[in-house]
Amino acid sequence: MSNSLKVIIDFIVLAILYVVVFFNKWRTRGKAKLVVNTLMYIYISLVLYVTLMPIVVSLPFIFNHPYIPMNMIPFDDYLSGRGDTVRQIILNVIMMMPFGFLLPLVKKQSLLSCLFWTFLFSLGIELTQPLVNGFRAADITDLITNTIGGLLGYLLYLVFKPLINKIMSHLE
Repeated sequence: MSNSLKVIIDFIVLAILYVVVFFNKWRTRGKAKLVVNTLMYIYISLVLYVTLMPIVVSLPFIFNHPYIPMNMIPFDDYLSGRGDTVRQIILNVIMMMPFGFLLPLVKKQSLLSCLFWTFLFSLGIELTQPLVNGFRAADITDLITNTIGGLLGYLLYLVFKPLINKIMSHLE
């Protein structure tokens, strides 16, 4: 089975999950909640695409390869001059900025709460990557840069909060 077909299966599962579990629940809470929660769902689906997919067809094989322990030396690749680490760092920060921006829209968050949930989301991804794909490794640098991205996203939310409130009031 091609990798593209495996990823399509994951997106089909995510679409079914959205329609069956979330759509009606969010719709009954109002248009603004539906829009914000749907944006967060699409965002998380895209993060899963970039970091973990294919998942569904990989589940039966998660223990068929050795688990690679997390690299616990922060910025080791950068300091050692390996790979395209600057690009990876920037992409990790950018990838998690929408999480920090959208999370307080989904549910009111303080800065520390948002950082905590960003950290947990990133940790979940990092610890799952080696299980789903034997070629991926977890890295403390990714955890740090993802959390920084969540922080920057939250700060952008604070800057644009008046505009966001205005837009949200028009949706209701």
